[in-house]
Amino acid sequence: MCRGSAGYPGRMITAPSPLDTAALDLGYSFCPNDTFIFYALQAGRVPAPLPVREVLEDVQTLNDWAVAGRLPITKISYRAYFEVMDRYVALRAGGALGRGVGPLVVAREKLGDLNGRRVASPGALTTAELLLRLAYPDVRLTRLRYDEVMPAVARGEVDAGLIIHESRFTYPQHGLVKLLDLGAWWEGETGLPLPLGAILVRRDLPLEVQRGLNAAVRVSLEYAHAHPQEPMAYIRQHALEMSDEVMRAHIDLYVNDFSLDVGAEGERAVRELHRRAVEVGAAPACDLPLFVAEG
Repeated sequence: MCRGSAGYPGRMITAPSPLDTAALDLGYSFCPNDTFIFYALQAGRVPAPLPVREVLEDVQTLNDWAVAGRLPITKISYRAYFEVMDRYVALRAGGALGRGVGPLVVAREKLGDLNGRRVASPGALTTAELLLRLAYPDVRLTRLRYDEVMPAVARGEVDAGLIIHESRFTYPQHGLVKLLDLGAWWEGETGLPLPLGAILVRRDLPLEVQRGLNAAVRVSLEYAHAHPQEPMAYIRQHALEMSDEVMRAHIDLYVNDFSLDVGAEGERAVRELHRRAVEVGAAPACDLPLFVAEG
């Protein structure tokens, strides 16, 4: 079972609403890695145990919705997953883990120790903020939507900013410099890949449906790899201000072998991130299985 924490004061603990088995709302972000992975599934190109309806939102909104138990299947930050493990379980496919994929801390100029500095964060339940807290326990956080972080840094409203998604490719365009790669920090500390985001399903779904959804997400990704040009119009539709070059770099960075299956090494990485979050009081302890049982 899972013990509660004060890590997220808005956390709901009521029972989930009855399941609509006619179709499942599938939440994921506008980011190219997600739209690439889920293109075939939402377009009906691959089979699924139940029909799915796409619900696209930014990651922080999806994190908040998961805390509220709003969607039966959803993308989420691993940090946010640690708050809802009593209600959701992670699929083995579709997630974002890897090496060289970490969030960055950027500023207008080089700074020293970030403890005591004002740093803009993309959200309380992001893995990025958890990593920053682990590396710099006394940082002063200002929370903004992820696409508002770099402009706030450029305007001098904060000392530095914690950036995620495509921002790692575009921060020089804002006149900013990199202070710290938190993925490299994590890898140096643990020797493990960095867990960023997972695809969750409700634990009250039948196990065969959970396994079927895991298989559907994996096959959707395999379809995208086999037909790489077909999803591009869909990806571009949801990444309007992103060049094709940045879209492809984003997919190449965040979609990898861990996206097909988290694997034993990925599981160890998630357990270690959870252990460290619990150790610093940032997440509740939990002894439920982290991932859908393999069939």
